[in-house]
Amino acid sequence: MERLRQTPSQTVGPFFAYSLTAQQYGYPYDSIVGHALLGPATPGEHILITGRVLDGQGAPVPDAVVELWQADAQGRYRTAPISPKDDDGTAFTGFGRVGTGTQPGARFQFETIKPGATGPGQAPHINVVLFMRGSLRGLHTRLYFSDEAAANAQDELLAAVPAARRATLLAQATEDFSRPSYRFDIRLQGEGETVFFDL
Repeated sequence: MERLRQTPSQTVGPFFAYSLTAQQYGYPYDSIVGHALLGPATPGEHILITGRVLDGQGAPVPDAVVELWQADAQGRYRTAPISPKDDDGTAFTGFGRVGTGTQPGARFQFETIKPGATGPGQAPHINVVLFMRGSLRGLHTRLYFSDEAAANAQDELLAAVPAARRATLLAQATEDFSRPSYRFDIRLQGEGETVFFDL
């Protein structure tokens, strides 16, 4: 019996951001999720998360897609399907997606709430997945908060990361906006390379 040979791997194509974040790029397609994970009356501390995806030379990557998945303010992940029809202003999707191609400096920005701890040995955190040209699969990392030092010191996953590299997972509190804000740059290579997890 003839065996089929493995076909070549392919990286994500150059137009994937337009499909995953169509509204952001001005295409007339509905997106279930976007940069806002919350409504105006969602319970919890409303925050902004901004950042850039940087290549090995420190240059911004203009066509990446960043996804967030997180718990709510009580530390619970959403289990109900996401539907814009039942949003009364208090809904929290817990999931967001945005491309880096429309903001100045190839920035990304999310409006969300600060999550609660999901259990013992877990500091408040947000799961981050990055998709981009040249990568065969999504890159997984976590965002922790710089102003949660006591909780971070107890986090089991963060403790498993070499001490010299833990800072790459910390979103730094800033005062750049009118609401509590955090800056989280994702560095793909080189000095200060973000810790990625093999899932």
